[in-house]
Amino acid sequence: MINGLIGALQIFTQIYIMTGTAAQAMGGPNNASMMIVPYLFNNGFRFYKMGYASAIAWILFVLVMILTLLVFRSSSAWVYYESEVRKS
Repeated sequence: MINGLIGALQIFTQIYIMTGTAAQAMGGPNNASMMIVPYLFNNGFRFYKMGYASAIAWILFVLVMILTLLVFRSSSAWVYYESEVRKS
């Protein structure tokens, strides 16, 4: 679940292939397909705002850590190990 969550937050290739070229701004019409990683890429490597892109990367890291901790904390409610005995 955590790998799927991180993979969903790191979507870049599909958006870049469908909407981004060197001459166009990535994100499609009216930035309809813009996600956090392509936004980070645009700010860092197209607009040369490396400090802003670094701040976005840190925010993405904190977001992933919070979601990972939530999954770990809530796993006892939805993960069942055969060796454990549940009390009814």
